[in-house]
Amino acid sequence: MANIWDKFDKEIDVDGLTRDAKEAAENGGDFKEVPHGQYEVKVDKMELKESKKGKPMLSIWFKILNGEYENSLIFYNQVLSTGFGLHNANEFLRSLDSGIDVEFKNFKQYNDLILDVYEAIDGNAEYAIDYSEGKNGFSNYKITDVFDAE
Repeated sequence: MANIWDKFDKEIDVDGLTRDAKEAAENGGDFKEVPHGQYEVKVDKMELKESKKGKPMLSIWFKILNGEYENSLIFYNQVLSTGFGLHNANEFLRSLDSGIDVEFKNFKQYNDLILDVYEAIDGNAEYAIDYSEGKNGFSNYKITDVFDAE
């Protein structure tokens, strides 16, 4: 009978976990909870991935560019298993002003779309984001301004 550690080694991406731990150490390692507020940010990472519950999810990491929380991250995660979730993700991707036509046809196409949006804005745009408290403990994210990166 396999022990619990074998089970974890099979179920968890151990290599990915190790890379994430190394990245956390290189980025200071100290996690400071970012309070709701308005911040100037850039998109640090954007991908379509699987949520902890096995659903497709848009994940965006925003890096704060200045102030007390400079270099801290704000995480946007939107599960895409409902029409409402997909609508929210589409509207948010459009608000990034990438010049890419945001439309969902299927998940393979949407993954490519997300990569195209990220490529279009990476190093080219910075944003003012209103990060606020929403219903049921979820956070709201609204791009309030788009700036050319310097």
